[in-house]
Amino acid sequence: MLMIRLARFGAKKKPFYRVVVIEKERARNGRSVEVVGHYNPLTHPAQVVLKHDRIEHWSKNGALMSDTVKRLVEKNPAPAPQPVA
Repeated sequence: MLMIRLARFGAKKKPFYRVVVIEKERARNGRSVEVVGHYNPLTHPAQVVLKHDRIEHWSKNGALMSDTVKRLVEKNPAPAPQPVA
């Protein structure tokens, strides 16, 4: 089963996270299928960059989101599509 969850990177006391699609049984920083975003909690405000189209694609194909990723997606909704003139 696939999960969309955070993988921790960065130095000691300076965490930086990648939002990844990964097999549920793999280690936290194991080999991922795809990186679908980044999260930096140390900036003010916290910087969140998400590929909403890829997150939606993986969710439709059966990947489950962790509680933290679900909260990040809800707080940072996808931008509205621009009308074509």
